[in-house]
Amino acid sequence: MSVKVRRMPSGRWEVDIHMLRPDGTRCRERTRVLLSSKSGALRWGQARERLLLSGALTGARRKEVPTVAAFAPRFLEGYVRANRHKPSGRASTESILRVHVVPCLGTRRLDAVTTEEVQRLKQHLARKAPKTVNNILATLNRMLTVAVDWKVINALPCRIRHLRVPPRAMAFHEFDEYERLVQAASAIDANTYLIVLLGGEAGLRCGEMMALKTSDVDVIRGCVVVQRSEWKGQVTSPKSGRSRRIPLTRRLRAALRQHRHLRSTRVLAERTGASLTQKMVRTRVQAAERRAGVRPKGVHALRHTFCSHLAMRGAAATAIQTLAGHQDLSTTQRYMHFSAQAIEGAIRLLDPPGAACVVES
Repeated sequence: MSVKVRRMPSGRWEVDIHMLRPDGTRCRERTRVLLSSKSGALRWGQARERLLLSGALTGARRKEVPTVAAFAPRFLEGYVRANRHKPSGRASTESILRVHVVPCLGTRRLDAVTTEEVQRLKQHLARKAPKTVNNILATLNRMLTVAVDWKVINALPCRIRHLRVPPRAMAFHEFDEYERLVQAASAIDANTYLIVLLGGEAGLRCGEMMALKTSDVDVIRGCVVVQRSEWKGQVTSPKSGRSRRIPLTRRLRAALRQHRHLRSTRVLAERTGASLTQKMVRTRVQAAERRAGVRPKGVHALRHTFCSHLAMRGAAATAIQTLAGHQDLSTTQRYMHFSAQAIEGAIRLLDPPGAACVVES
């Protein structure tokens, strides 16, 4: 270890410090100081050497912090894929980072992302739905949190506030609309009929319908076990991560008993034995909606219909939660819609028996 001092033409003293740290690493630091004497510069250098040796100067070995763009692939590989997120979730996270987060914040170091910059990101997403914006903000927040957990940064650099999402009514079919839809589906083909019944009377999601196998159906005991889902050809567990057992309605039980495909292990399949794609399922539902003369609401509205009809007919919220496979009861409550007829019927319960309706002119 050594401290050397020499005078520069400008009049300043250059202090040149060479040292070997206890961990075996070598350190050299050259600093120009404005002091009156060589002895003063030497004393300054010796004091500086002691600080460097003790590690009191954290700036001596500053940690390199990656940018948002540089850390994004590491986050995707080491967190999203390592934790085995579902294919649809991985694709959504990759898209959010590629399309929104990296273009806006990619050049910023992780520890330098400010709350103001997050607000500018929100402004950039002004035309997006609040739920979409919150998904993007949640992805950014998770990436920064993981960076803290992995000691890439010391603390969260900013505060991320989500937007307030106004409650919205989930689309579902009234009882008469659903019956028309069932009749229209039965007139198209067996697959369309089963899609409508599996959604409206068993609450299956689109991917769960596509992945349903004949071995999952027990027509003798009258139940179906939902234990897998498909997204773009990739089969995983259902959204909740757990399988569920659903008793069959008489109509669905009869349809499943009659529909046995000899060329496929899937319940829903083409004549050739090929499995139905998500687009094929959507197209069949749209065809049934047109034929039934009901407003187009899509495949997932059948699941909403399942939960809503159960609620309107008095099923307990916990029972609906179990049948639908929701992890949180609050999710079930969002699906428990009540139609205008049901609300009208509830008010009529307050009328005394036999009371006549009096309308003032």
